[in-house]
Amino acid sequence: MFHKVKAVSALPDYCLSVQFAEGVTKRYDIKPLFAKWPAFQALKNTPGLFADVQVDAGGYGIIWNDALDLSCNELYENGETVHTPFDGLMAFTDATQLWGLNESTLRKAIAYGKLVNGVDACKYGKQWVVSVAAMQREYGIPATAASERGGKPA
Repeated sequence: MFHKVKAVSALPDYCLSVQFAEGVTKRYDIKPLFAKWPAFQALKNTPGLFADVQVDAGGYGIIWNDALDLSCNELYENGETVHTPFDGLMAFTDATQLWGLNESTLRKAIAYGKLVNGVDACKYGKQWVVSVAAMQREYGIPATAASERGGKPA
């Protein structure tokens, strides 16, 4: 499954905090890559390079420069899940992409009480946020995950 990266932050001791669109945060330790891939030595040897990490266009991974990057799947599969107060929350735009819905469908679900405002979803400024649990309750597993399992639930 494609795990879209939403945000990345450099942490002490060559670790990263990586937030994914589906509301999961992972801690990824870069240090094992120093021995496995010599190019990653630059993160230790070039002052400030490690802190310059950013999300690649489209959320397909993270990058430091043209020579150093990591895929979203590598980060998700080999990162350690970290619990945060924001676990299980996602933006409407991410939910619509994962479930193959229109944003208006989710707004109507709130208006009609299918998704409860303040319980399942909440608006912060101009951005709506919805819980993954509510999306799964009302719409099943995401379309992308179902297609990888041949349409079968997890």
